[in-house]
Amino acid sequence: MISEKMAAAFNKQIKDEMYSSNLYLSMVAYFEEIGLKGFASWMRVQVQEETAHAMGLFDYLLSRDGRVVIDAIDKPAYEWSSALDCFEAVYKHEQLVTSLINNLIDVAEQEKDRAAVSFLQWYLKEQVEEEANCSEICAKLKLIGDDKHALLLIDSELAARTFVAPTIA
Repeated sequence: MISEKMAAAFNKQIKDEMYSSNLYLSMVAYFEEIGLKGFASWMRVQVQEETAHAMGLFDYLLSRDGRVVIDAIDKPAYEWSSALDCFEAVYKHEQLVTSLINNLIDVAEQEKDRAAVSFLQWYLKEQVEEEANCSEICAKLKLIGDDKHALLLIDSELAARTFVAPTIA
């Protein structure tokens, strides 16, 4: 059985992961609107990943006899000035998510919930990868500046990404 404090922390993280999913869905729309289908495709994979992350937390909470409480999700941003501006927002958001996962682990450690600490290690590792991927794309976008040909090459590269359902813990 999971503690009430731990269950509340998991419920908050489920909400935060679903916000991430909605934010990336908003970015799908942005990239579709400006004609960067590869960027939109990359973001669609992000939507699927964030939803899978939320469901992993959801299922874990249920497996520990915790109560899942679905809370309202804030409206995400929907306007960016460029692909770089959008990806800088993604990178900043992923850094925030990393801090949220760290806070969740802090609660698990305070509650002496070793099972939760172990479970959450997968999420922490995933965040390291997420930040690295976003940082790399931001660096490429900064490097190309206003070169539209290079932007289209990156668009083509990002279109190749496919969703692979995560094996969470």
